[in-house]
Parts: sequence; structure tokens; C-alpha cells
Amino acid sequence: MRGCRASIARGAPGRALLESDAMYDRLESPDRFDHGRPPRVGVLLSNLGTPDAATPAALRVYLREFLSDPRVIELPRWKWLPILHLFILTTRPKMSAELYRKVWTAEGSPLLVTAERQRAGIERRLRARFGERVAVALGMRYGNPSIAAAMRGLAAAGCSRIVVLPLYPQYAAATAGSTFDAVFAELTRTRWVPGLRTIETYHDEPGYIAALAASVRERWQTEGEPDRLLMSFHGMPQRYFDDGDPYFCYCQKTARLLGEALALPRERYVVSFQSLFGKEEWLKPYTDRTVEALAKQGVRALDVICPGFSADCLETIEEIDQLNREIFLHHGGERFRFLACLNERDDHLDFLTDLVVRQLGGWVDAANASAAASNTAAETARRAGEMRARPAG
Repeated sequence: MRGCRASIARGAPGRALLESDAMYDRLESPDRFDHGRPPRVGVLLSNLGTPDAATPAALRVYLREFLSDPRVIELPRWKWLPILHLFILTTRPKMSAELYRKVWTAEGSPLLVTAERQRAGIERRLRARFGERVAVALGMRYGNPSIAAAMRGLAAAGCSRIVVLPLYPQYAAATAGSTFDAVFAELTRTRWVPGLRTIETYHDEPGYIAALAASVRERWQTEGEPDRLLMSFHGMPQRYFDDGDPYFCYCQKTARLLGEALALPRERYVVSFQSLFGKEEWLKPYTDRTVEALAKQGVRALDVICPGFSADCLETIEEIDQLNREIFLHHGGERFRFLACLNERDDHLDFLTDLVVRQLGGWVDAANASAAASNTAAETARRAGEMRARPAG
């Protein structure tokens, strides 16, 4: 058939057909479909990702993938890619590797270690409810394990329906949006596309806010309250917000709800944005300048929480707990406490599990019904075969 199409194709339309043929050539299929195997439901958890090692070579690979994403850097490719390859990738990997070495553990990258514990904890909770009908995979947007590998793993496990949960509480095009891009790109290489549901954001979910508030109260009950609570979120270029990204508004709502849950007067907490990259204006106020200003204003005890991160990573451990701690103490502050991310706290994983279960509504039951129908069809086919095999008379 491919030869037939190629012989008919001529000119520009013919080239389009040949390109279409190339797409069919690379479509992937799972193992031969087993009509007797009950279909399963998959859950894909995703986070930003991490280099494979705290070395310049590993960071170069990781940063090339990360900074080549047009969702992350919204500049024309002809303008950005020469800057990336000629300047950034020749200098930044070494500096980044030095930072990663400060947070790297015997188990590896803190983000990856925690993400795997989150995956295992959520899978354990889901299987307590639904048994082996649900499988949970971890796929990082950049680096390993990849989203593509996770999707293929779920397909191999017999998952015909998948819920995608990016572990970013506040939606942004550069985070959750990019995650969905990677999922959809993988599906273009798949012959059998599964049913798909995506969780866009959970910035104002009561369970999420309750877990954040509980993590703060636990520290305050044992160590006392600070003069100020700083809520630091990851930053983004101001023009992304100006162009319609809802991230800034979602961060502000999370902060307001957390302040209300803690019964904090508005003057006792501050919202800021961290992790700037490049020279253009980003969302303000900037975290490092805010920390310095608070110390100079006479704030002696400062607690910092990062409600935009579901797991501790380079940006929270090194940037907040190390760099910003130094800034605060250097400019007159006396007590700086970093309040860890929710990581694998039970209330956090309970909430994420409930969030997934809401998206599974009808799917697990549908899987059971489909399995029963498949088993019935298989049994009918088996009996028909037996009847045909019986001698006549």
C-alpha cells in the first residue's frame, strides 16, 4: 500500500503523502492485544526534572533540553538557539553543576528521590482502593525518567486510559502546559491512543491548602511564630503574564487562602517570586530583594515557604535555604527558617490521591465492565471453537 501511495504521489502534494507515510512507518504498537486481559487505568505523575548527575556534562544535556523548549523561552528560534548554544551552554553547565553538588545526596537528586516516593505513596493508596487495576508512573518533563518512557510503560502495563497530573500546584504554560505538550507529542507516535484526562491546576484545592497550613502550624507549635511569613513562588517573565498566562493570579490566590487558613493578618505575610533567568523583567517583587528589604526594615525572624513547589529541589534547598538565608542574616536578620515543601507528607499524598480519584470517576467501573465484556467475548469465541472442532453426528 505504501508503494502504491508513493507511485501516485507527484509534486508538493506527493511530498506531503510521503511525509505522511513516514509517520505511519514510525507508529508504535504495544504487544499483540490480549482480549482476555482486563484493561487498566494509568496515572502519570510529572515534575520538571533533573540532570542525571551533578556534573557539567550532565547539566549540558539537561539544560539543552530544558532551554530548547519554546514554552520555557518564548523567543523566535532563530534568535534564541544561537544564544543558547554559543553562550549559555558553554558557560552555565559548569556553574549549575556546582550548585547541584551542594544539594546532591547519596541517593541522587533530591527532586527525583522525592518524586519517586510520591509516586510509590500515591500508587499504594490507589491500589488500596482499586487493587491492581491502577498503575502509577513517573515521567519528568526534562531528563530521566522521561514522559515518553513513562507513557510507554503504562501502555505495556495494559493501561487504556491515563490521568496526567503535573505536580505544579499553579498552572503555567511553561510547566503544566509543557508537560501536556510532551504527552501529546508521545501520542503522535502511538498507534493506539489511550483515553486521556489532564489535571491542569490545584492551586485553590481545599486539601492542598489544608496540607500547606498544617505544615506551617507544626513548625510554629514547636518553635514559635516568626515576625513575617514569606511565600516565595517560582518566577516567570512579566510579558508571559501580560500575554495571558494565569500563573501570577493563581499564586496570589494560593497565598491568600493559606493566609486565611493560618488566620494571618495581611501585613504578616509577603508574596514574592524567585529563580530569575535572563535580563528581562520578571514577576515582582523578587524574593532575594524582598528578603534583604525585610531584614533592613527590622524584621528579625523570617519564615519562608515555597507553595509553588510540590517537592524540595535546587530552587528551594540551595536558593532559599542557603542563598537567601545568607542574605537575610547578612543584612541584620536574626532567625531564618525555611519551611520544607510538602514532599511525601501523608496529608499531601492523601490529597493528591483524592485529586486523582476524582478524575478516575467512571473509569475504573468502565474498566470492570469492559473487562467483563472482554471475558464474555473470549468465552463465547472459545465455545464456538469447541463446537466447530466436534465431529458431526
